[in-house]
Amino acid sequence: MRIFSLLAHPRDNSFCHALSKQARDALEAEGHQIDHHDLYAEEFDPCLTAEEAYSIGDTLEEVLSRSEDAVVARHREGISNADGLLVVHPNWWGKPPAILAGWMDRVLVPGVAYRLQTADGLPEGLLSIRKAVIFNTSDTEAERERLDLGDPLELIWGRCVLPYCGALDYERHVFRPVVGSSYPQRQNWLEETAHICRSAFDG
Repeated sequence: MRIFSLLAHPRDNSFCHALSKQARDALEAEGHQIDHHDLYAEEFDPCLTAEEAYSIGDTLEEVLSRSEDAVVARHREGISNADGLLVVHPNWWGKPPAILAGWMDRVLVPGVAYRLQTADGLPEGLLSIRKAVIFNTSDTEAERERLDLGDPLELIWGRCVLPYCGALDYERHVFRPVVGSSYPQRQNWLEETAHICRSAFDG
């Protein structure tokens, strides 16, 4: 599979970086083709421009031909050609880091990720993503996340983003709490990550 990989964490020694590398190494060992993007390392500009906000109902070719930002155009083309999606990011205030939220704004646009053809607001998903796997790190206990906070990241990925882009088959895994975790615990999480990826993207 052609897997589009996103990593969103500003510190290159973060556990998110270790998770992403472990996942990519496991997938490459299985023969998958990885198109990896470390958003902070690439200095991806998350700010949607006024011109970009008017891309409504265009075809992919039209959207790409009008893209003035070469980095954004490359991401749009990459996600359009992908069979799988791998995303690694921390839970910050119940949302992805701003750079990843901006990536959604600028890359998952009409003509690339979805098309609105009717006035009912229900989009037609355009992506060919057969499987999406999301890994999150968090310092919030699972019970509190579920009972007190409602797990907003699950709502974002599982209800607001992936289904409307055509990626209906997804998994999301959270490793927590990262702060104070031991080296053996993190090694177990890394091994679990490799196993999850091998199983999820087995064709």
